[in-house]
Amino acid sequence: MPAVQDVREPHANMADVAARAGVSSATVSRALRGLPGVSPATRDRIRQIAEELSYVVSPEASRLSRRQTGRVAVVVPKIDVWFYSAMLASIEAHLREADLDVLIYQVDGREQRSRFFRELPSRRKVDAVVLIALPVLEDEEERLDLLGVQVVVAGGELRDYPHARVDDQAVAVLAVQHLIELGHRRIAMIRTSDTTGTIWSSYTERTRGYLDALRAADLDVREEYLVTEPFGLRAGTDGVAALLALDEPPTAVFAYSDEIAISALRGLQQRGVRVPEELSVVAVDDHPMAALFDLTTVAQHVPDQGRLAATQVLALVHGTGAAEDSLVVDPHLVIRGTTAPPPDRR
Repeated sequence: MPAVQDVREPHANMADVAARAGVSSATVSRALRGLPGVSPATRDRIRQIAEELSYVVSPEASRLSRRQTGRVAVVVPKIDVWFYSAMLASIEAHLREADLDVLIYQVDGREQRSRFFRELPSRRKVDAVVLIALPVLEDEEERLDLLGVQVVVAGGELRDYPHARVDDQAVAVLAVQHLIELGHRRIAMIRTSDTTGTIWSSYTERTRGYLDALRAADLDVREEYLVTEPFGLRAGTDGVAALLALDEPPTAVFAYSDEIAISALRGLQQRGVRVPEELSVVAVDDHPMAALFDLTTVAQHVPDQGRLAATQVLALVHGTGAAEDSLVVDPHLVIRGTTAPPPDRR
């Protein structure tokens, strides 16, 4: 009697679902386990395809993915920069209070960042990963899916991961409007970038806010007034040097950060330019040094952003409540001695 051939279709696997949906297997895994980082439309499409193919997540794998290690990874571009260290200190303090240990990964520059995403050293070692204002490339975003843990962004936003941040566009509008209200019409911006092919969301949003404030006041947007310098101690000094060399220099400068502004103040002092009598300077952060330099700035409340990011982590890891997708801190203007009306308005 001839053998009966088994013509039953083989069980579908995750790769089958991914191929049908046109996404990676990691994205399928995140979608079916309810992890963030997948858009609602993509999640729904994956679930529908999985149902059609009769694919379900292995209960054993699901239980394994939910194990708790009591650790959280914090990934930071530069520990020795005030914004990142202040954010890290706030996050670590709040997580430690909740009996969670913190593993710190510094990824300074593209090479270290690429190695982190290639090797994923925190995978299966932690319950969640916090990215502190970390700019990433598209392929690095895809690698995040392979972590298999919750992801929270602090000090910025990425895809639809839960995040805690300041409204960077509002920050810039607040700073530039202050200068406009003082009577300034020639307002420049000094910004910095060391992202090697990636873009900080704050870089984009603060630039947008600067331009929006100028346009709302019917002021010309002058390309030569938008200066970008490499990250470092000389960013502000070199930025004001470029602006003062123009045929018509600005009467006010909006600096991307307090550290750039302090560097700019040094450059102005070296050139004998009086602040604010001849040129006003406003910045962003409310760095501890800002008060020492009597710097007008927009406070972005970095410790508060860190605290809110930590609450999102706790909500996801300990189930202490629903993690809100977006927590935004309101900035406020701190007026000190580096801004005043321009000379022709006194």
